[in-house]
Amino acid sequence: MSSTVDFGRSLLIVRTRRITVRVGTRTTVVCASLVCAALLMGVVALGTGDYAIAPDRVVRALFVGDHRFDRLVVWEWRFPRVILALVLGAALGVSGAILQSVTRNPLGSPDIVGFNTGAYTGALIVMLTLGGSGFQTATGAFVGGLATALAIQLLAFRHNVSGFRLIIVGIGVSAMLAAVNTWLILRADLHAAMSAAAWGAGSLNGLSWPQVAPALLILAVLALALGPVVRWLPVLELGDDQASSFGVRVGRARMLLIVLSVALTAVATAVAGPIAFVALAAPQLGRRLARTPSTALAPAAAMGSLLLVTCDWIAQRLFAPTPLPVGVVTVSIGGLYLVYLLLAEARRT
Repeated sequence: MSSTVDFGRSLLIVRTRRITVRVGTRTTVVCASLVCAALLMGVVALGTGDYAIAPDRVVRALFVGDHRFDRLVVWEWRFPRVILALVLGAALGVSGAILQSVTRNPLGSPDIVGFNTGAYTGALIVMLTLGGSGFQTATGAFVGGLATALAIQLLAFRHNVSGFRLIIVGIGVSAMLAAVNTWLILRADLHAAMSAAAWGAGSLNGLSWPQVAPALLILAVLALALGPVVRWLPVLELGDDQASSFGVRVGRARMLLIVLSVALTAVATAVAGPIAFVALAAPQLGRRLARTPSTALAPAAAMGSLLLVTCDWIAQRLFAPTPLPVGVVTVSIGGLYLVYLLLAEARRT
């Protein structure tokens, strides 16, 4: 393997015997900076709480562990929450980037189109009517999100799936599913309804090590599945006709990518509930920082991690000692971003 830097085009070129990978140097620097910022924010979150720990002691507890109580607080009480914030944020960022590429629209994100709501519906059916929990709830979230995606695809299909039509149909389906979710919560008993409503706000509170390993395993499998098909994204952004001329089977590629986007969203929803606006904002913020010509997955993942771990820290500290669900903070910040995005699109068009 060899690597060179083409300064004329600002490309980092990595060559092996079989493949050549070209990565923009600005994209590499932006991704590295975002990852470092997310990790630093993670260290701050690990040291914040009723028992405050200085950053140097946090790092020492992570790698040395000579102070038993610091290690207990960092590893057993706080680290699962922080690692899930980083990983689920990246999953939501990638999910949003895939959908925005497929729809060729910055508003194409799982929470706007309705995949989040559909995953929440599936999880509620399992939780409130079937009495399931854990893996069953995760399965329900995946099935609900996938069924919603299929319904939106069928309703939006007209000769081919238009990105704008997909978004409009998705908003309508999301509104109907939100009504179904409210009905499911209202007809449940009080304790189950309160738990489902709190979970529906999107929260990392109470997460521990048993939730970490399954989430990491499933996301690793999805990342491996995404590897062979990620090359289709920039081609699909050129339009269906040009993508077909390059030999891409557009319908099959779009459906497979949407399934992967739904799966990433369903994992995050099953673990922490429907966390809104991270999937909407992360891809576009990452793209603007990296100045990539199309929506790129790596900046979206890094930005998603930074957004979610930061918003979770704000949720814990804003009204301390009473923690807020992280979804409350992401909705508040994401709502402002959505207004900005709509105004920017209106000026552009």
